[in-house]
Amino acid sequence: MLNDTSTSKLLSAKKRLKQAEAAQKLAEQNAAKKVSEPQANNPAADEASLFRDAVKDVKPFTAPPKDEYKLKPKPIPLQFIRDEQQALVDSLSDHYIPAHEIETGEELLYLRDGHSPDILSKLRRGHWVIQAKIDLHGLISDEARLYVSTFISDCKKRGIRCVRIVHGKGLGSRNREPVLKHKLRGWLMQKDEVIAYAEAKKQDGGSGAVIVLLKA
Repeated sequence: MLNDTSTSKLLSAKKRLKQAEAAQKLAEQNAAKKVSEPQANNPAADEASLFRDAVKDVKPFTAPPKDEYKLKPKPIPLQFIRDEQQALVDSLSDHYIPAHEIETGEELLYLRDGHSPDILSKLRRGHWVIQAKIDLHGLISDEARLYVSTFISDCKKRGIRCVRIVHGKGLGSRNREPVLKHKLRGWLMQKDEVIAYAEAKKQDGGSGAVIVLLKA
């Protein structure tokens, strides 16, 4: 039989055992709670997980090469351009007989009908600034005619008023005659854009160039 002392010790041991078991159970519960807490306290993590589940079967879009987005250039209407150039050439005759050209010694001047004679005086004095120029040296007649016609038309479109055309003095031509000089003046008189022209000043080419005033 157990005496009172032994009984007391046994009861104390059982009590400590129960306390240890309770403490262990509480520790296990706390550990499980800590594992589940991060997801419960982190909504972003839950949303990320839901998003991954939603798009897991989606295939990524592959963009086509950049070159496919480029618009193809429109074809150049070569025949239209050739027709336009031919029309410009045909609009000027090499056999035009001037009816309103003014001759002052060796200098030739031109003023279209309906304009004030003061225009010629201003043109000769350099009243208008020369805004564009071309040189016809080295060109044959047909090339020069197209060049002049295109140049005058382009200047008119761009709002250019005063231009200089260098035609040369004919020193290198057959019989040393200024062939382009005479043809040029006839061409200019046939261009409706031309108001007047005058021989250039010495520093601008003298008798080898002409200053032309175009309509505004």
